[in-house]
Amino acid sequence: MRHESREAPSPRPGAVAEGALPRHESERFATLFVEHAPGLKRYVVRRLGLEPADDIVAETFAVALQRLDTFDGRLGDERAWLYGIATNLVGRHRRREIGLYKALSRTGADSVIEPFTDEVERRVAAGGARRRLAKALAGLSRKHRDTLLLVTWGELTYEEAAVALGVPVGTVRSRVNRARGRLRRVLTSVDPTVVEEG
Repeated sequence: MRHESREAPSPRPGAVAEGALPRHESERFATLFVEHAPGLKRYVVRRLGLEPADDIVAETFAVALQRLDTFDGRLGDERAWLYGIATNLVGRHRRREIGLYKALSRTGADSVIEPFTDEVERRVAAGGARRRLAKALAGLSRKHRDTLLLVTWGELTYEEAAVALGVPVGTVRSRVNRARGRLRRVLTSVDPTVVEEG
């Protein structure tokens, strides 16, 4: 069995060929990778599982490298830009993501988190809430799910999520409110302390 790393992928030597970018751009790209790859990987792992995460993070930075000279800082910061690229790439794996949520809603076993924790008792207590939450997430439209998960799992502000998705801040607020409303309705019969922990 192959051991999967939980850390962000390391930049491959030669991934940015010497001379391909001016020195200051190469340094900027390296800084972007070091600062944001771990958080991006956590976000992608949470949405799709461990298997595709390294590839999506690598592809996110490959796209960013190609577009680095066109990035417009007036529209937002680079973190939001990177999360937007990653979210678009996650969208290509929509069936896998929905499948993970549906499996979790049926079994209560979270194949994404399972390798990272031994807190079995807490899991059992939160299992009912987790199943309902997974079912509700699977039922959200892609736009609502992307927006909600950028704000919650990606920890982006509404403004950053707006930049990442290329929509107005008001749209982000509306989507998050609607998604949370739906989740609340699904989880109304669950102990709120369990929902908070889960």
